[in-house]
Amino acid sequence: MKILSIETSCDETAIALVEVTIKESSITADQIESELFSQIDIHKEFGGVFPAVAKREHAKHLPILLEKILKFQETRQREDKDWIPAYAGMTTQKMDSYLHKNDIWKEIEALLEREVGLFETFKKLVTAHETPHIDTIAVTTGPGLEPALWVGINFARALSLYWNIPLVGTNHMKGHIFSVLLDQKEINFPALALLISGGHTELVELNSVTDFNIIGKTKDDAVGESYDKVARMLGIEYPGGPEIAKLAQEAREKNIGSGDIRLPRPMIHSKDLDFSFSGLKTAVLYTIRDLSEITPEIRMNIAHEFEQAVTDVILYKTKKALEQKGYKSLIVSGGVIANTYLRSQLKALEVTEGVEVLFPKFTDSTDNAQMIAVAGAIESTKTAPIINPELRAQGNLPY
Repeated sequence: MKILSIETSCDETAIALVEVTIKESSITADQIESELFSQIDIHKEFGGVFPAVAKREHAKHLPILLEKILKFQETRQREDKDWIPAYAGMTTQKMDSYLHKNDIWKEIEALLEREVGLFETFKKLVTAHETPHIDTIAVTTGPGLEPALWVGINFARALSLYWNIPLVGTNHMKGHIFSVLLDQKEINFPALALLISGGHTELVELNSVTDFNIIGKTKDDAVGESYDKVARMLGIEYPGGPEIAKLAQEAREKNIGSGDIRLPRPMIHSKDLDFSFSGLKTAVLYTIRDLSEITPEIRMNIAHEFEQAVTDVILYKTKKALEQKGYKSLIVSGGVIANTYLRSQLKALEVTEGVEVLFPKFTDSTDNAQMIAVAGAIESTKTAPIINPELRAQGNLPY
């Protein structure tokens, strides 16, 4: 299937065109084209993602990114004359009669009315371009920031209506799990997935691409959120996670480690597989409060000890989960996995635990639309996509 996918769950606006092939034993995903706009610089002044601003920027940039994708696809499909839609019965209806019969512009205007100027921009864009040769549109419906999610959902529904192409909603976290398929041809089941991002820290059991079970999750802050909060305590601007990781690595290279700084490893010996990082964050706050000054070396010490504490807990819980069942694969994904130290420690589990460890490419680790295309393709094997389904944003969408 050729899938156009849309991702607006947080502060990344992304659209991709991906060809996904699903067979009994494998899934392959070939990225054709992708476009992304990051809002990080915009949100710096707020010290975190501000939902109303994220919503505004998604509405502003979705048409810009889509136009780039359409221009690229139009060049390709001039040579793609033999293309037949996967859902031919739903997509062969004559567009002129469909528009006339359903008064489609009023429906589209109603979908886009909450975003000032988006309907006019949308109409100008789609009427200026050919209908792309795609089988399905996929869009993130959750979890995430609901104001941001709604922009992507309604934009996708409008495209589904205008192009008469079926649409499927997808789970953002499933997208992170399946992001490894953008670089791997197969996942050996049963598999364990460790998801570590700004909003989630979870251990998920997978018996197949459609059989999920959360076996461990954070009770409070997620890993990425904790990195950013600790960075703020140290006077580092948002997003602070990468800077904390850089300081920790510098402490290792200078062989100064954590110095005299000692932090707890919350819930490391609990009987379950859950996580908690709020106590660790509070411990950093008290440590900083009790110090007479924060020198550059002490800042490195704190960053190193914090990162080591996080790594120790994640490794311990992941090993514990692996020991409970004979998992053949460990999938590690989410934005935090761009952290090279944590990535290297988890990769070492291949030797110590005898399990295949799969990571997405660095470029596919953070939020992106490519992973949503793969998740959408898999979702469409369970429920056939339809034209303009009644999708809704779900901030806490379950698996």
